[in-house]
Amino acid sequence: MIDINVTQKRNLANESGEFEPPVVSSADYARLRQYTLSDDLAEELDRAIVVPKEQVPEDVVTMHARCIYLDEHLGAQREIELVYPAEADPAAGKISVLTPVGSALIGLRVGQEIVWDFPDGSVRRLKVAGITRSAD
Repeated sequence: MIDINVTQKRNLANESGEFEPPVVSSADYARLRQYTLSDDLAEELDRAIVVPKEQVPEDVVTMHARCIYLDEHLGAQREIELVYPAEADPAAGKISVLTPVGSALIGLRVGQEIVWDFPDGSVRRLKVAGITRSAD
């Protein structure tokens, strides 16, 4: 059964009124599927557009990208690097993709917003403000 909260977790409608699916590289998709995922992250990956790494647009949040996002609930802007769980170091701004923030941001484009449920019961609206990719 689908409830209203599932709809709220989707990124907010674009100007044409449609919800844009996240974009994920095939390598990141395959690696992420090896983890035990939250229902929310699994759902986002299920609807993702999966493309070769070189076809991921530059304005999309990917693994190992530095991302600036706005959290409207907290009224804060934060810069993080999205990483795999073993690489996480919150003090250094390296946030696991399996955290609520990481799960919400993966695959979003600059300017996109998403409404996401957090473990503390809050519902937050996150907006991607900028991305810097690391040189691989």
